[in-house]
Amino acid sequence: MDSAPPTPPSSPPSSPWLPFESRRRARDEKREAVLRAAVQLFLEQGYHRVTLNEVAERLNITKPALYNYFRGKDEILFECWSMGAELVDSVITEINAGSGSGLARLRKLVHAYAALMATDFGASLVRFDLRDLTERNAAIARAAKKRIDATFRDYIAAGMADGSIKACDPKLAAFAIAGSLNWIGHWYRRDGGLSPAAIADEFTARLTEGLAAVGPQHTIKKTPGAPRRRNPRRKTTGKKRTGEGTR
Repeated sequence: MDSAPPTPPSSPPSSPWLPFESRRRARDEKREAVLRAAVQLFLEQGYHRVTLNEVAERLNITKPALYNYFRGKDEILFECWSMGAELVDSVITEINAGSGSGLARLRKLVHAYAALMATDFGASLVRFDLRDLTERNAAIARAAKKRIDATFRDYIAAGMADGSIKACDPKLAAFAIAGSLNWIGHWYRRDGGLSPAAIADEFTARLTEGLAAVGPQHTIKKTPGAPRRRNPRRKTTGKKRTGEGTR
């Protein structure tokens, strides 16, 4: 007697987590949409002039719907700032995970930071007043700014140690570089003639070429056998030629 055919394995039950994950993903997307609308309004009009009603209108939702994602306008402000800070942190993490001289790392950071300053979330790092944040969030923001500044200094110091950067004051050099980069967040406009990539290229060249060491010992090596230049100011020594005299 033939045996009954084996029963095919039943399909595994659908994971109970999938619906939750889908809802979470949709919530995160809506939350980010609120931040994108808010940061544009904050940059266009100023934080204090913007109301939550205007944010809701730009998103075509009701004001009460915003409270599903944020407790108030100051929290939205901090989250916009945090988005910019996270972008910088991710860049630094990627640079630190790679290889390269101090100068190479500095150039990567300058290039990425310049491009970020031409974005809304990047500009929020320099356009928003930390005094509008709660004391706790302002402390977090100040600590993040210090970490970014320390990274610039560390790359410059590393470049001096490996010979790729001239001897200089890392603190002053970092201030000069960061000050120039931060200003991009104030003057950049999307309808301008330069793209963020073009601005990043230009600023990277201008802000790092003066720091680059021209040789291992920071000096230009003379080509062997090259004639030595006479110093036109060099004083003559020895006897005067015949016929020369004081006049």
